[in-house]
Amino acid sequence: MSSNDKFMGWVAHDKTAVEGNMKWEEFTPKEWTENDIEGDVICCGICFSDIHTLRSGWGSTDYPTVVGHELVINVTRVGNNIKHVKPGQRAGVGAQSDSCRDCKQCQAGLESYCDNLQGTYQGKFLDGKGKSYGGYANKWRGPGHFAVPIPDGLESHIAGPLMCGGITIASPLMDYGVGQENCKRVGIIGVGGIGSFGIAFAKALGAEQIVAISTTSNKESLARELGATDFVAMKDKPDDHKRFRRSLDLIIATANNHDQPYDKFCWMLRPRGHLINIAVPEQAVMPIPVGPLIFSGASIGGSAIGGIPQIGKMLQLAADKKPNFMIEKRSMKDANQAVKDMVAGKPRFRYSLVNE
Repeated sequence: MSSNDKFMGWVAHDKTAVEGNMKWEEFTPKEWTENDIEGDVICCGICFSDIHTLRSGWGSTDYPTVVGHELVINVTRVGNNIKHVKPGQRAGVGAQSDSCRDCKQCQAGLESYCDNLQGTYQGKFLDGKGKSYGGYANKWRGPGHFAVPIPDGLESHIAGPLMCGGITIASPLMDYGVGQENCKRVGIIGVGGIGSFGIAFAKALGAEQIVAISTTSNKESLARELGATDFVAMKDKPDDHKRFRRSLDLIIATANNHDQPYDKFCWMLRPRGHLINIAVPEQAVMPIPVGPLIFSGASIGGSAIGGIPQIGKMLQLAADKKPNFMIEKRSMKDANQAVKDMVAGKPRFRYSLVNE
């Protein structure tokens, strides 16, 4: 194969792409090197990061682009320098597809915190071989280091969305020791795609109490089906959160609305508890509530997608425990409509685009 190979994918040319105007057409992948792998896209999850990018919500998008960073591929070609995957294997590719591989973060398996991290789309490969394109496509090519073998027993359409949405919340759940002695009571803010993963993974890790925190009561039954033991509706029942004053070990914020009541969340944490943000709003967030932060004894932090070793552990956990993720298959042919449905908030709770 030459550097002039053409793949087919859903190409976005401007911000109207989010309105159903992606075009199925040719694009040029990165130039092949012996550090790369290539494969046929089996499926690709729809992450809300795709939506932000399609509509230039996080800043000006470098169009044309092909989004999608929750891929499962059937590996068809492997560079000579890649030893951990083979042709014929399934492999997952998440939101990161390049980093320096030399810094302390990369050496520790924390590639997501590398200063030179590059995205699976909207990135520039560090070998100078081109621009990165994602998985709303028929094929994918990129650095093999970032491909993770999919365990037997884990369906592809489930594994795909775990490669970004799943690991983004599984990472802090694992990092803060959910299920261990000092972290058995967990709150999940936002019962959406990533929030649903959080509830399911918290249960799989052995949390004794899982509090789903939403705006209204609309999703309570679904949250409990996912594994939540308690539910708080911040708008419908404004004082309901007070039941959990100084009680939770960890709260993870998955909702990306900019007006989160962080003061109330701080008081739901035990002293030295942690409130971890994993969502990026398109608007500036409310100021940090310094008083409640100090006198609650809580800490506010953040977490990015997990590194490659942790992704492997998460996939194995999913294969072993088989959490209830509620992921719906959609045809890759219908990607435009699936994106519109995602914007409208219709999925319960995640879509996986499948090449048929």
